[in-house]
Amino acid sequence: MKRSKHVVLASMKKNWRPVSMAPMTAVLATAALSGCSDSTEDAVIYQSLNDCIDDNPTYTEECQAAYQFALQEASRTAPKYNSRYDCEAEFGTNACMQPQGNNWFMPAMAGFMFARMIDRDRGGYYSQPMFRSYYPGSIFYDRWTTADGYDYGRSGYKKTTVRVSKDHMKPKPTVSRTISRGGFGSTVSAKSGWSSSRSSGGSKGWGG
Repeated sequence: MKRSKHVVLASMKKNWRPVSMAPMTAVLATAALSGCSDSTEDAVIYQSLNDCIDDNPTYTEECQAAYQFALQEASRTAPKYNSRYDCEAEFGTNACMQPQGNNWFMPAMAGFMFARMIDRDRGGYYSQPMFRSYYPGSIFYDRWTTADGYDYGRSGYKKTTVRVSKDHMKPKPTVSRTISRGGFGSTVSAKSGWSSSRSSGGSKGWGG
């Protein structure tokens, strides 16, 4: 996915909610989640909307809903910087953007996480934005990271299957304060002790 061309900012939302994708429920309810437990979920990280659709050609609308929700969450939860220079010092040249009507800069969404929720009380499916750094000197260079700084491994694949702690699926806080250069990298470094138990670039899609 192009770092800036595919980012379409939507209105910021105050509260997290799972993505509702009812048409997929009957199919996905029969899918076995290898190695699953009460504390983790299977999820797939896609680089782009087209990668999700190509992987799940029957579920175009579900991919679109997950992608659009991730974009909205990116607007709300991404790290914010006072200057483009500070943002690009962590995320790389041309990897940052200034949303219309704002005086701060944020990294462009580089991909999105998509997961089926086993806990039916929460309902539907889970989606969140993923970021990566294009600057070789960054601690999270070419690695998938969430808005709150968790590292999910190499980002070189069009899709990456991971195990995600349910704690990491909790609502992300709205980011309103700007940070200085190096601030997000420090957050990633502080949380780098936790890692996903499995990641892969070649497993099957949601539709099999």
